[in-house]
Amino acid sequence: MTDHRKFRASDQDRDKVAEILRVAAGEGRISLEELTGRIDRAYAARTLGELDEVVSDLPGYGALSPAATPSPTSAGPPSRTPAGGDVLRLHTGSGRITQAGRWTVPRHMSAEAGRWGRVRIDFTLADCPHREVLLDVEITSWFGDIVVVVPRGWWVHDEEVVRRRMGAVHNRPPVPLAPDGVSVRLTGHVQTGDVWVRYRRTTA
Repeated sequence: MTDHRKFRASDQDRDKVAEILRVAAGEGRISLEELTGRIDRAYAARTLGELDEVVSDLPGYGALSPAATPSPTSAGPPSRTPAGGDVLRLHTGSGRITQAGRWTVPRHMSAEAGRWGRVRIDFTLADCPHREVLLDVEITSWFGDIVVVVPRGWWVHDEEVVRRRMGAVHNRPPVPLAPDGVSVRLTGHVQTGDVWVRYRRTTA
């Protein structure tokens, strides 16, 4: 299995670690002097392993913490498996999984990402026979990401997603739902990671 610690860190990864450190300082877990030193280390980090070391002793992050341990459904290698009926499960622990290109969209989908895991679902070239699609999302570990890419004219509803702690959903629909557009309804919960919704123009 690929060791995620050897992957190169992105600016987004460094910003997330910096935010974790600021929260820890606000809770009194580290001093202001430690905060400054650790943030310097975070922004100088080149790999995900180096970022791990900056925050590994903080509650809710360390490898022995329940919040940082992938759940049984998201542990292990990426998987695309039916969960009974017309349901597509896109689950990964620390790996990356992508659903893109030409594919048929089921009415119900499930996406889960563990620590450093990333799930990308691209609907722009997909065949969708439904007017509404239910997508259940779950991120319970630091640095998990789920990316949803839809054509402009579709509408992604995120009101039913429960945000916990530092979990966030980034969704800014650029235009109203088109007459032939599809509504994607997000449900589930995001504890410490991010769901990113992107609206892409498609060519005729």
